[in-house]
Amino acid sequence: MSDTVIVVPCYNEAERLPVQAFREFVRRTHGIRFLFVDDGSTDATAGVLHALKASAPDCFDVHTLAVNAGKGEAVRHGFLAALESDPDYIGFWDADLATPLDAIREFRGVLDGRPDVEMAFGARVRLLGRAIRRNRLRHLLGRLFAVTASLFLRVDIYDTQCGAKLFRATPDLPLLFQEPFATRWIFDVEIIARLMRARSGTARPQVRDILYEVPLSEWRDTAGSKIRVRDFVIAIFGMIDIIRKYR
Repeated sequence: MSDTVIVVPCYNEAERLPVQAFREFVRRTHGIRFLFVDDGSTDATAGVLHALKASAPDCFDVHTLAVNAGKGEAVRHGFLAALESDPDYIGFWDADLATPLDAIREFRGVLDGRPDVEMAFGARVRLLGRAIRRNRLRHLLGRLFAVTASLFLRVDIYDTQCGAKLFRATPDLPLLFQEPFATRWIFDVEIIARLMRARSGTARPQVRDILYEVPLSEWRDTAGSKIRVRDFVIAIFGMIDIIRKYR
C-alpha cells in the first residue's frame, strides 16, 4: 500500500478543526499520515494539534511556523518537511474538511492505477447525484477565476482552487516547493506555472498529460472560511503577476 502524507494548513482552527473525523479516519485507514502545519495561530490551535498528535503519533505530526505566512507558505513548508520521510504521495487538504477525508482514497487510487499521472486535483463539478454545496456567489466568482486561470495557463483545467490535491513524489516535486510563493492564496496556480516553466521546451510530459482532475462526490462551504469575496479580485491581479513571472 502506498505511503501517503497529507499536509493540513491550520490558522486559528481551534474551534473548527474536526478532530474526531481525523481520529476516526486513521483508525480505519492504513498508509495515510497527516502533517498539520500551524501557521502562526494566535488561538489554541497549537494545543489542539499537539493533543491530536499525542493520541496517535504514528498518524499525526505537527510542524509549526513562528508567524502567520499564509496558506501557500504553510503548504510549502509542510511539503518540504513531508518529503524528508520519502513517501510515495504527498497532498494537501483543507482543515475544515470541505472535501471529506474519504476522497483521499479515491485520489490515491487514481495515482496507483495511472503511473502516467503525477497530480490528482479535486474538481467541484455541480452534477446531479453529487453533493457539491457552494455559496452561489462564491461559486460564480470561483468559476470566473477558474476560466481566467485556464486561459492564462493555456491548460483546460476546470478547478485550480479546490483545497484537495495529491501529488506523486517524483524527483521534480521538491523543485516546485523550494522557493516561496508569490501569493498567499493562489499558490495552486503558481505550482502549475512552475511545472510548465520547468518542462517547457523539453520532451518530458507536459502538465496536460500528467494532471488528472477528480470530480468530487461531496464538497461543502463551511462557516468561518478565511476567504472573502474581495480576495477573488486580489487573486486575479495575483494571477497576472504569476504569469508575468513564469512566462
